[in-house]
Amino acid sequence: MTRTDDMPTAWDERTQLTTFLDYARDTARAKCEDLADADARKAPLPGSPLMTMSGLVNHLRWVEYYWFRVVFLGEEDEGPWTDEDPDRELRIAVDLPLAHVLDEYAEHAENHRKLVAEHALDTKARTATSDGRHVDLRWILLHLIEETARHNGHLDILRELIDGRTGV
Repeated sequence: MTRTDDMPTAWDERTQLTTFLDYARDTARAKCEDLADADARKAPLPGSPLMTMSGLVNHLRWVEYYWFRVVFLGEEDEGPWTDEDPDRELRIAVDLPLAHVLDEYAEHAENHRKLVAEHALDTKARTATSDGRHVDLRWILLHLIEETARHNGHLDILRELIDGRTGV
């Protein structure tokens, strides 16, 4: 897999933000390279039974969906989570082939790239956050960079525990 460089091709704010998000997305995918489905489903941390490679990638896919589609565009929330199972996106990923989870993440990321390109960074989200504020697209991009980068650290740890691979 070719990973996007984290050095933007231009220095405007949009290019910097989208380049860093793409780099973080590609890093998550790279963490899963050459990983067997059975290994992607392992939860090697005893206190975190939902912490799997496939679960984290699926979580990242659905987090982007939530922030771009539900919060920003104001669409109906059709995510996999429920009140009874708020972490369902982590749980259901172990029933899917890792390649499917990765392909779906890439497909949705491409759709979100187009969405971001069509809106100004100052555009306010249609749906308010729990505290009543309407964040802008810039904040959503920054939040997703942070979220993806944080979970890349988790993917690092899981991969090393699963098969010893480091350095991606």
